[in-house]
Amino acid sequence: MSLPVYASTGQRIWYYSFRVICALIFAFLIIPILVIIPLSFNAQDFFTFTPEMLRLDPAGFSTKHYQDFFTNQDWQRPLKNSFIIAPLATIISVSLGTLAAVGLSQSHVPFRGTIMAILISPMIVPLIISATGMFFFYSKIGFFMEDTLGMSKGLVGYIKVILAHAALGIPFVIITVTATLVGFDRSLTRAAANLGASPGRTFFKVQMPLILPGVISGGLFAFITSFDEVVVVLFVGSAAQKTLPWQMFTGLREQISPTILAVATVLVAISIVLLTTVELLRRRSERLRGMTPG
Repeated sequence: MSLPVYASTGQRIWYYSFRVICALIFAFLIIPILVIIPLSFNAQDFFTFTPEMLRLDPAGFSTKHYQDFFTNQDWQRPLKNSFIIAPLATIISVSLGTLAAVGLSQSHVPFRGTIMAILISPMIVPLIISATGMFFFYSKIGFFMEDTLGMSKGLVGYIKVILAHAALGIPFVIITVTATLVGFDRSLTRAAANLGASPGRTFFKVQMPLILPGVISGGLFAFITSFDEVVVVLFVGSAAQKTLPWQMFTGLREQISPTILAVATVLVAISIVLLTTVELLRRRSERLRGMTPG
């Protein structure tokens, strides 16, 4: 929004000061991330800029760290695990989170505030506490699945990590879907019911298409949460379920591998794509609700 010609001096000062403040905050948040990108092309096995890089000498730049990431099994195995665990955890988070949000949006549900607080508590409770609780809880479930059901230890490990990550992703789905339901016209579901549609058909044919942008946005946040999580998987999983963030943590603590910089750059690119998708979905949701995207 441009500044009107009749704006006072105070309004003009605040107009430009606000933009300067926003630019400084943006730089404070983004610059530390952007530093990683050129470092990932370092021709040497260093975590600092070499004299060749500072002189912009082509000899100081290389893609060998990216080649190591895409060819080394020490990195490819965790990447594969991440792409197994994150999508499955996202599916569970979206399914349960969407149903919870739709249910809590009904005005006749008692203790909605208390239930909502409990469901989004994984976002509020410190992660180390959640991880400790999940360790004791899922260890009991793991013993039951191995001893009673006869499931293999590796499969049980994947199930425990997927369920733990799903629990972390559900609050994001609930919040985004609940925000989408705020502008939902309840008369549409009542009209469908009056025309003889069952509750299930009404949900999938009337309600779901309108709240789909919020559902997908919540799913993307749940995917990012699972894909980027390391604390819970350290407590709940084993070496067979080592994910990409776990391997990065190990690389910083034990190996000091510069390949971490290349992996971090790839993850930044993935995050940008996902966040751009979320923003496009937000704008589409506002258009469906008759609002002007801000």
